[in-house]
Amino acid sequence: MTTMATIEEVETCHDPIDRLRATMCATRVSFEWFGTRKSLTRDQKAQAAESFGAEGAFLSAGKKLLDTGHPRFRAVSAVRNQVRKYWTSVSLPFPEPGIRLLRQDALNAFQEQMRRFTEELAEAVAELDEQYLSLKSAARERLGSLFNDDDYPASLVGLFEVTWEFPSIEPPNYLRQLNPELYEQECQRVQSRFEEAVRLAEDAFLDELSKLVSHLTDRLSGQADGRPKVFRDSAIGNLHEFFERFRSLNVRSNEQLDALVSQCQNIVEGIQPQELRKRDALRQQVASDLSGVQAALDGLLVDRPRRQIMRTPK
Repeated sequence: MTTMATIEEVETCHDPIDRLRATMCATRVSFEWFGTRKSLTRDQKAQAAESFGAEGAFLSAGKKLLDTGHPRFRAVSAVRNQVRKYWTSVSLPFPEPGIRLLRQDALNAFQEQMRRFTEELAEAVAELDEQYLSLKSAARERLGSLFNDDDYPASLVGLFEVTWEFPSIEPPNYLRQLNPELYEQECQRVQSRFEEAVRLAEDAFLDELSKLVSHLTDRLSGQADGRPKVFRDSAIGNLHEFFERFRSLNVRSNEQLDALVSQCQNIVEGIQPQELRKRDALRQQVASDLSGVQAALDGLLVDRPRRQIMRTPK
């Protein structure tokens, strides 16, 4: 694995594609989740179709086994949502389904956080399992003749899991000896995927910043019933979170985007949401400055298909 010192050296010396390839590792997060919906049997579909005067073969129908709106079930689902949000926040997209790129120097922190999530999930599932019999009883009443005890396991423990791994996305070394031509093809394929990963990262940052700036600008400059629009503290907080994530994950592939992020950060630096609510002049100034950033971002969005990755000559 690349060492910390090597990572810093690569970040300052190599172009964006090589920098991404040298400092990142692939991650895959998977979920095993108890399915709460089940298709009706042929006889059940025929019975349901009959009530509508339809043919069973032309009817698609299913039943909900448990009430997923129950607080205990929602708590389990919340952990899954937290895992997805966290994984997305600390990684970059990669043009291969189910894979994202994580900084190698963040791997230990990622491992620790994922372990905490597994503990939270196990606790939430255990609490859900305490209510399982009552949830099953409620389903029996709601489903009526569609209820089938065979659809339900004895316990929900062990049926909700999150796992993660670090798959290799580099060409296997054994190909170098076995088939040099195939090995070279694989090298080119991986290189093209990392080129696309740089574009995906740049586009993701561009889209997110544009949405955040547009939202805050609208809140600050717009009016509702003749009064300034209301905005939440998160409109500022989300920008600061973006700046931190951009600082950590940016591969410096687009100088214009880098400059706009710095410009936007300078505009809102040190400004508290309450100040914007109390000081109209400050509110108008920030809105005006952000409008300039938004105009430049719009230009980048329009030019996106024509942009080239900024590469450092070797």
